[in-house]
Amino acid sequence: MPSLNRNGVRIYYEVHGAGPPLLLTHGYSSTSEMWAGQVAALSQKFKLIIWDMRGHGQSDYPSEQSAYSEPNTVADMAALLDEVCGPRSTAIVGGLSLGGYMSLAFYRVHPSRVSTLLIIDTGPGFKKDSAREQWNETAFATGERFDREGLAVLQSMSAERASVSHRDAKGLALAARGMLAQRDNRVIESLSRIKVPALVVVGGDDTPFLAASEYMAKKIPGAKKVVIPNAGHAVNIDQPQLFLEAVLDFLTNVKQDGLGQQKASL
Repeated sequence: MPSLNRNGVRIYYEVHGAGPPLLLTHGYSSTSEMWAGQVAALSQKFKLIIWDMRGHGQSDYPSEQSAYSEPNTVADMAALLDEVCGPRSTAIVGGLSLGGYMSLAFYRVHPSRVSTLLIIDTGPGFKKDSAREQWNETAFATGERFDREGLAVLQSMSAERASVSHRDAKGLALAARGMLAQRDNRVIESLSRIKVPALVVVGGDDTPFLAASEYMAKKIPGAKKVVIPNAGHAVNIDQPQLFLEAVLDFLTNVKQDGLGQQKASL
């Protein structure tokens, strides 16, 4: 499978199918393998791009803490689109959990490169410093636990992460401190300025993210929210068929609406 070398860091990615580009980003401590149940269906209609964030899966695990950050992740995503689709190319951009947050961060920096957003079991960050500090305490504790216990930590996490493949735990520890931890409120404050169609998906049993999903659906102009029953944080794994139906129905309607607007302007 191909890889991208960005400033000495090798980023693993896969491309499946042809059509409008669709870039999906996995959650923290997961990998691109989490989308395995969606590849066949999505690649029939889209050029599906899935990848491993730095410190995860088959990508590189740089040793410097400074290599792990929101800006570096956003830049990795832009470089992937450049590599696969060409400079200044536009794509449907989405992800789950940390991957969804990074998709919102990508839109904030590169709004002209996003045609549609898919935000799945995600939080948009925090307005208040106190709430962000509490989140970061958990993120740093997660990093310390990976330093202390190694990849065995994954066995105590959700099912989709217990079976993933990482080379070592150091990358996950650094990613927890640099990518999972948050530095400011710029993403959550940018929601009202989103100008592309957005789908917010959340598992009905993903209690920690229900309020965040409702908040995003209200703040993002015209956003659609879908709650999928009997699903937890990894909604695409817990209910793959219902997840696919929600995403494909939304993207089909977006495409039809776009054609309608285009005809109306002729």
